[in-house]
Amino acid sequence: MRIRSLGVIDDAVVELSPGFTAVTGETGAGKTMVVTSLGLLLGGRADPALVRIGAKSAVVEGRITVPSDAAAVRAEEAGAELDDGALLVSRTISAEGRSRAHLGGRSVPVGVLSELADDLIAVHGQSDQQGLLKPARQRGALDRYAGEAVAVPLDKYAAAYRRLRAVATELDEITTRARERAQEADMLRFGLEEIAAVEPRAGEDTELAAEAERLGHAEALASAATLAHAALAGNPEDPEGVDATTLVAGAHRALEAVRSHDPALAVLAGRIGEIGILLSDVAGELAGYADDLDADPLRLAAVEERRAALTQLTRKYGEDVGAVLAWAEDGSARLVELEGDDDRLAGLTAERDALSAELSGLARALTEARVEAASRFAAAVTEELASLAMPHARVTIDVRQTDDPDGVEIDGRTVAYGPAGVDEVELLLAPHPGAPARPIAKGASGGELSRVMLAVEVVFAGTDPVPTYLFDEVDAGVGGKAAVEIGRRLARLAKSAQVVVVTHLPQVAAFADRQLLVEKTNDGSVTRSGVQVLEGEDRVRELSRMLAGQEDSETARAHAEELLAAARGDG
Repeated sequence: MRIRSLGVIDDAVVELSPGFTAVTGETGAGKTMVVTSLGLLLGGRADPALVRIGAKSAVVEGRITVPSDAAAVRAEEAGAELDDGALLVSRTISAEGRSRAHLGGRSVPVGVLSELADDLIAVHGQSDQQGLLKPARQRGALDRYAGEAVAVPLDKYAAAYRRLRAVATELDEITTRARERAQEADMLRFGLEEIAAVEPRAGEDTELAAEAERLGHAEALASAATLAHAALAGNPEDPEGVDATTLVAGAHRALEAVRSHDPALAVLAGRIGEIGILLSDVAGELAGYADDLDADPLRLAAVEERRAALTQLTRKYGEDVGAVLAWAEDGSARLVELEGDDDRLAGLTAERDALSAELSGLARALTEARVEAASRFAAAVTEELASLAMPHARVTIDVRQTDDPDGVEIDGRTVAYGPAGVDEVELLLAPHPGAPARPIAKGASGGELSRVMLAVEVVFAGTDPVPTYLFDEVDAGVGGKAAVEIGRRLARLAKSAQVVVVTHLPQVAAFADRQLLVEKTNDGSVTRSGVQVLEGEDRVRELSRMLAGQEDSETARAHAEELLAAARGDG
């Protein structure tokens, strides 16, 4: 990785080797920034407070070997290109809080990096320890350890649980809102009956409005049509009167007599002939219009009465008759739904009872799978504790249920249930023979708690199909022989995977295949040369500092050399 302007790190390169890498340094030197950088490359939350003061942005770049087919396929789906089986990843955080991610030369959403992280690395740190002290997290941890044995019944249970909650909510709505629904049904019936009594037709209101306008002005329309007809075709009662048809006919005759002498005049004569024909047609239609126009007061009254009935409907149910008809269609469907409440009530009740029975069976299967996994998990953690200088400690996992009269019935008990089943899970520790098993948060000292948590993390590591494990100071609160055992155990884990440990314990660091020192310069920053690979004398000096706070103490140096020799001999 290359890290620039992140926290105390100005510009540094960190190369993590295969096997066991220990990252050491004084408190505040920036060891945690190494962990943070790796987290950012794998989709961790971008906090603008991480950007070094005075810098515009922080940048982390990394080259990650991808042994997993699933990770490679996901990366290629995102458009990334692999470089000899490795992914080039970068993450940029601006001081304003903006974040950008690049994968294999392509800009990608940060979520893609998070998806890849599941197949590439498992991070175990002090925050994970604190989380595992909470019973709510311990059930999730057990489920993760159990794998498919719990995941399959849990998926089925979760689907049945969601459906049961939906059915229960619908039943509650029907029963608690029965009066409201009855009132709604009565209102719909009244409206539908009122509309059915009028029997409106689509577009009828527009047609009636036009007819009412025509009937209301029938006399004026007839008079105008008669006058227009007389102007065009003449008035039989006035033989001396001049009309348009006669005048146009005279003009046409005048031109017809000479049209053969000039083609242009012939065209005009033809156009006047067309005008004459058109005038005759219009005059005929005006005569027919005047004859057909019926100034019937009774019809006008009927039209206005019909319009009033439609207006009463549009005032209540829609802005026009089309909207009224749409309301009636929707109202009919809703009324059918409301009137079917009894049938729906019976059907939903039957479905609820069936789902409750199904949920009980699935919950029982889920509990059995958890109990079986809890036994294996507890045995594995107990075995790990024996390797961590707690040979007499015993870990058990309590899988229990809480009675709840509104829950589901399992084996004669009505127990509380939730989206993840009916089980409460708690990790218990008996640190020595004769001691009662108590919750780990109460039953372990600080050093014991760290070892229990490390044992838990190592057991998890054995179930996570990832090539890299990162432990961030999970050895806090431990020292002496227990620290040596922790280092030995991590070295053993590193034989089958890449292990990176941020530690302050020389007993742990001595077992590492490679030790990196994070060191500040005089101005308080970590530069490119601030992350060093320690070998030979340099490594002895750092272990001496970690042991006694004095690099040049002969006693500390002798102890450091002894630690290294013992670790090499153990390997």
